Amino acid sequence: MAALTRRLGGPRQARVMLLLACVLALNTADAGVIGAIVEQLQAALHIGNTQIGVLTAAPSLVGAVATVPVGMLADRVPRVPLLAGSIVLWSAAMVVGGLATSYGWLLASRVALGAVTATAGPTVASLTGDLFPPRERAGIYGRILAGELIGAGFGLVVGGNVAAELSWRASFWFVAVLGLLLAAAVWRLLPEPGRGAQGPARAGARGGGEAAQQAVDQSGVRPRPESVPTTDPSRMSLLQAARHVLRIRTNVIIIVASAIGYFFLAGLRTFAIVFVQHRYGVGRAGLSLLVPVIGLGALAGVLTAGRLADRLVRRGRIAARVLVPSAAYTASALLFLPGLLTASAWLAMPLFFLAAAALAGANPPLDAVRLDVVHFGLWGRAESIRTILRMLGEAIAPVLFGWLSGVFAPGDHSGTGLDRVFLLALVPLLVNGLILLRARRDYPADVAAAMESERRFTAA
Repeated sequence: MAALTRRLGGPRQARVMLLLACVLALNTADAGVIGAIVEQLQAALHIGNTQIGVLTAAPSLVGAVATVPVGMLADRVPRVPLLAGSIVLWSAAMVVGGLATSYGWLLASRVALGAVTATAGPTVASLTGDLFPPRERAGIYGRILAGELIGAGFGLVVGGNVAAELSWRASFWFVAVLGLLLAAAVWRLLPEPGRGAQGPARAGARGGGEAAQQAVDQSGVRPRPESVPTTDPSRMSLLQAARHVLRIRTNVIIIVASAIGYFFLAGLRTFAIVFVQHRYGVGRAGLSLLVPVIGLGALAGVLTAGRLADRLVRRGRIAARVLVPSAAYTASALLFLPGLLTASAWLAMPLFFLAAAALAGANPPLDAVRLDVVHFGLWGRAESIRTILRMLGEAIAPVLFGWLSGVFAPGDHSGTGLDRVFLLALVPLLVNGLILLRARRDYPADVAAAMESERRFTAA
């Protein structure tokens, strides 16, 4: 344990990473629970795959709207109390959901859930940027984003087992209790850093330098004029901030790529259990083996891809943080394809392990890129703008997957149509790889623009 703590940067840094990872884990555990209890909900509430998709989509859709004011708050108020308070409200919504006696009641609780889950993205992004140095951003983000995967896997496995032993309601209440414990830990143990404490300009002023910024300086890349703000970011209105961050080409590209990646992931985590059970004839014991294997693949991806991108940047590959995700999305689609086509769980397992590693591995470098190309005073709002499109994708995917499964196999809720849906959804992943190749030319100039903007405007 002591060796692991040292590897994570010491007790303080390890504690902060663990807390932020747990926040994201809680955010995805809920979707994992829904995915694990699909059949129980269908039997108890007399609903089909489309209605299940709506239950998963509702928090994302509401969160897409709620994230706009949350992004403003994350840039202007203390972030730790904001985060802790939202976790308490999240737990209350889960308790109410567990008491539901009708589909409408459960759906209403999911709507309320979405309003508070919107806090996680902007606040975690802003805190990460201010708590950790830019040279380690992709690797640090990988460790924090591991929480998303662990939470989803936890919800699938533990939520499913709790539902099997007790009831689907107990699964909701179990994660609600964990949420309350996490809120207390965040309030007591998570530090509130100064804004811009780790910004590129300040890091350079201390004489330490940062790899990406040094590489940009040494290459002679000039800032893109339209990516440099003319107004102090801390004083921008939401509309001004939105216009500015959407003028940054690299930021727009990674917003689109991230939304496509999470679109596929949202559909996968909602219907993966049903698909695996009926495609491969796997029972509860088999699921308890298969789900952790895929989860470990995803975990390996987020822990290694970010560090790989950081290492390549330090070796002078300026655009590595966009090239690594480009390769990862392409590899993910090509690995999922044979896994979905085979009828053998044993053949599919190693393919899904590698595909999950590639799919999850794309996210840490992309999240680091967003911090690289945006002034620190806009991190919360920039994340909220990205979250809007990401959550819309997450909202649409479960409903679309569920509806299409009914189109491909009318009247069949066994998952027969899901194999075609997953195959069709691989096309956007392949497109993602091509989209990100476009960013490799824009990224250096946008990093230079962020550096120039921090030289002009310091934190208030």
